Amino acid sequence: MRRDVFQAIADPTRRAIIQMLASKPMNLNAIAAQFPISRPAISRHIKILAQCDVLHIRQQGRERICTSKLENLQPVQDWLTQYEIFWNHRLDALAQHLETSTTNNKENRS
Repeated sequence: MRRDVFQAIADPTRRAIIQMLASKPMNLNAIAAQFPISRPAISRHIKILAQCDVLHIRQQGRERICTSKLENLQPVQDWLTQYEIFWNHRLDALAQHLETSTTNNKENRS
């Protein structure tokens, strides 16, 4: 089942796993050792991340190695960009308003 990439970032544990794997591939035991929850719970998070296609799991001997696929988080970036543009315009308008107000106040005092 293919899940939506937003499900990958919906949980703080999954976000932490993504962040860990961004720097280097890790096996499941090394990932699980970083969290105070059970190994089966981590496995469920890993499964969801794989279904969201933000990580790849490969078998290497007896170990399962997880590698991040950060490029597949692009839909999240695209979604956030629209709000970044919106807020940048709003903050620019506020800065301009404050600048105009300050200038007007200084002129009125003179």
